[in-house]
Amino acid sequence: MGYEMEIRYLRNRVRELEKQVEQLRISRRVLMNLIEKVEKEKNTNLSRLEKENKRLQLNNRRYAKWLISNNLRFIELASQKDIVMEE
Repeated sequence: MGYEMEIRYLRNRVRELEKQVEQLRISRRVLMNLIEKVEKEKNTNLSRLEKENKRLQLNNRRYAKWLISNNLRFIELASQKDIVMEE
């Protein structure tokens, strides 16, 4: 009788362990899906930020050129005014 009880106990234990293994597999799949989702979101955000960075750099470059151009015009006008004032 003791031998049969031990076999029953071991079979039950095997079933419990098999259930745990299956739960771990499911948990692993869920975690892998979450990791994939987070990676995709990260890549999407990175791409968006890189695009925005390029746009901002272009705008800064244009603004710097505009400032230089207007500064040169201002210097020219100021020097013309100085020439006229001297006469």
